[in-house]
Amino acid sequence: MTSLKPILDGSCTQCPRLARFLAEVRAQRPEYFARPVPPFGDARAGLLVVGLAPGMHGANRTGRPFTGDFAGILLYATLHKFGFASHGGSDDPRDGLRLKGCRVTNAVKCLPPDNKPEGAEVRRCNPFLAAELEAIRPCAVLALGAIAHQAVLLACGAKPRAFPFAHHAVHTLPGVSRTGHGRAFRLFDSYHCSRYNTQTRRLTTAMFEAVFRDINAYLSSAR
Repeated sequence: MTSLKPILDGSCTQCPRLARFLAEVRAQRPEYFARPVPPFGDARAGLLVVGLAPGMHGANRTGRPFTGDFAGILLYATLHKFGFASHGGSDDPRDGLRLKGCRVTNAVKCLPPDNKPEGAEVRRCNPFLAAELEAIRPCAVLALGAIAHQAVLLACGAKPRAFPFAHHAVHTLPGVSRTGHGRAFRLFDSYHCSRYNTQTRRLTTAMFEAVFRDINAYLSSAR
């Protein structure tokens, strides 16, 4: 369940706007994690889940992706239902939650103001995601939302027009490798499991579970 050390620089300040904002949050809330949030889960996972960025009172507070905020409720409950998590809780990093064959990360590792990273910030942070994809070599990647989808494409050097985002869309992408021999993987798309999407029923539990059902079927066939 350990993080791979080269994947994230916990002292990264490459994005001036995000670095300033985190410094302000640390000053106002010294009990918060308020640093780049590392990925969570298996170091050699068959499934990599890619979210957008840490939430103010979720991962930015707890230091674990999707932990302590509303989006994590549906995500971790679903991971548990489909056998990827030891239980469905996501309130506190001390809750004993373990991921099995799964890893959770974000396209942008630092909290952005208003939960909206700028395009330049997504691009600056992308080498961390590319390094993670190369190191883990997942069979399947789940992108939660269009920005996460685009970040995965950028990490693979894939053209966005060839792989459009849509809920429940599926794409086959080349792997990421400095040697040019990356392992291809299947990219699954879903609307983000945010409070807004679930409360407006743009994303329902049934819709989210349908995506995971397809992921499970694909991973079973790829073994």
